[in-house]
Amino acid sequence: MKFVDVKNDIAFKKIFGNSNKKGILISFLNAVLDFRGEKAIKDVDILNSSQLPKIKDLKETILDIRATNERDEEFIVEMQRNDLGEFGKRSQMYAAKTYVQQLDRGIGYEELKKVYFVAIINFKMFSNKYYVSRHWTVNEETKMQELDGVSFAFIELPKFKKKLGELETVIDKWTYFIKNAMKMEIIPEEYDNLQEFQEAFKIANQHNWTKAEMEVYDYVNIKEMDEANALKIAEKKGKIEGKIEGKIEGKIEGKIEGKIEIAKNLLDILDVETIALKTGLDIEEVRKLK
Repeated sequence: MKFVDVKNDIAFKKIFGNSNKKGILISFLNAVLDFRGEKAIKDVDILNSSQLPKIKDLKETILDIRATNERDEEFIVEMQRNDLGEFGKRSQMYAAKTYVQQLDRGIGYEELKKVYFVAIINFKMFSNKYYVSRHWTVNEETKMQELDGVSFAFIELPKFKKKLGELETVIDKWTYFIKNAMKMEIIPEEYDNLQEFQEAFKIANQHNWTKAEMEVYDYVNIKEMDEANALKIAEKKGKIEGKIEGKIEGKIEGKIEGKIEIAKNLLDILDVETIALKTGLDIEEVRKLK
């Protein structure tokens, strides 16, 4: 058997955003958010179920996963392969926007439901050693979670070092699967008798993908590599331009020119909001460049 790289956006959504195999997402969410007992998710409604996009439509396709549980709480699950900068701020903005958008549906403040933002990231974000981190708003004096509108959970894949024989928890197994499935040739015995994992491996098996699906999968892989390379080149070029301008017109102006140069090189790769976060420029300044 040959498995796809689960970190690929298309593969991730095909596996975890599958309405016919909702148990996979339920198992993952309960594990990453540490939901047990009465708090455990029993069912989900996947709002943007996996559907193979055409290559020409990929830029407009949202590849995160959105779901609601039986309590109408909303979950956003996102796979982020490349560090585009300021991901923490972007995550907060995205989650807050989702929380506020409930008002557009005629819901009053008292009926607002909780939003959980879950991100699997292929880079280090926090300075601690833990590969899973959960972020709630807690009262510093009482240690009680009294403001609970939005919560976050992050899995930092580079921090996960466990080997097959060391997997202890369900979240260990999901993280190992996401990080290492593409390197496997068989389903490890550590996943025997675990239905959701067996189903996830079956979906990840390239033999079960159509030619059209593999074409989109390969296209996304190339696009993500191009994105990472473009970012490195833009940053390097921007720093050089900034230093040159800095010597000629002063350090402050040089830094601004460097940011503008980075932004110009990213216009065909990233959206305006992400470029603004990455460079520190105003969104309107970036729009003018475009």
